Amino acid sequence: MTNQKSFPLQKEGRFYLSEGGTETEILYKYGFELPQFAMFPLLDNPEAVSKMQGMYRDYLDVVAMHGMCALIGGLDYRASPDWGKLLGYSPEGLSEANHKSINFLREVANEYASDIPEILIQGLVGPRGDAYERNLKITENEAEDYHSIQLTTLKDANVDLALAITFNNIPEAIGVARAAKNIGVPLAISLSLDSSSRLNSGPSLADAITTIDGETDFAPEFYLINCSHPLEYEPAIESGDWIDRIRGVRPNASKMEKIALCKIGHLEEGDPVELGVQCGDLARRYPHMDIWGGCCGTWATHLDQIAKNIRQTA
Repeated sequence: MTNQKSFPLQKEGRFYLSEGGTETEILYKYGFELPQFAMFPLLDNPEAVSKMQGMYRDYLDVVAMHGMCALIGGLDYRASPDWGKLLGYSPEGLSEANHKSINFLREVANEYASDIPEILIQGLVGPRGDAYERNLKITENEAEDYHSIQLTTLKDANVDLALAITFNNIPEAIGVARAAKNIGVPLAISLSLDSSSRLNSGPSLADAITTIDGETDFAPEFYLINCSHPLEYEPAIESGDWIDRIRGVRPNASKMEKIALCKIGHLEEGDPVELGVQCGDLARRYPHMDIWGGCCGTWATHLDQIAKNIRQTA
């Protein structure tokens, strides 16, 4: 089956801005607990819903202020079968949670329909295991079967994009790409690099992208880099045809190594101004990159600096 829709190709002067690190923002700034690091259970908490609405309005205000387009997601990262089971969700309940996550985004986005030229909705597909582990045991076929469940739900929810995010294992990335192709939902893959500037499972960024494309007949719409600071991903950026497959970056705020960052117990915001300059420099060197956003430790302040610097490259 071919995709029934595809993500828009790059258009001169058009940039997409995604949200920042939803989990770190709601956890450390607003004090809500996230069992299994899952956001979607908060949709059953009216107080949390109100805080999240405010968060997303702050983000969309930045998008509107800088004349960018929005690629909005962020609640369904853990909404896949294994994580759902750990959280006590039935298959039917997990499907409903995915739909509630997408509906929440649409409702907030609708408030900005006249202020932002284009708003696209994405569903987030997290890895089956922990993003910071090597996840070497999962096979391509296992990944295809596993991720098909959430991808089918996201297709039913009519998302504009499914984003397989913080993936660090080639077989799992191949499996999710094949699943999306068979189901007919557009998919992008966002890879995470560690302090060695490689995927945690070992391969270089170049090897990962060329292998995934080769094994799936270029099934992913494109690639991103996320959950990595410029200190981690910049050494991996090098010349080659594969670099054209990367349409942007969603960086971490902090230079700290990710495992250490998870253990500090508070929000580490880094230097938003410096981060914005670093993203702008990358955009100038690779003008085909048109999708930006943030990851752990980032939200409206960081997104404002990123958007400001990206806009100066146009």
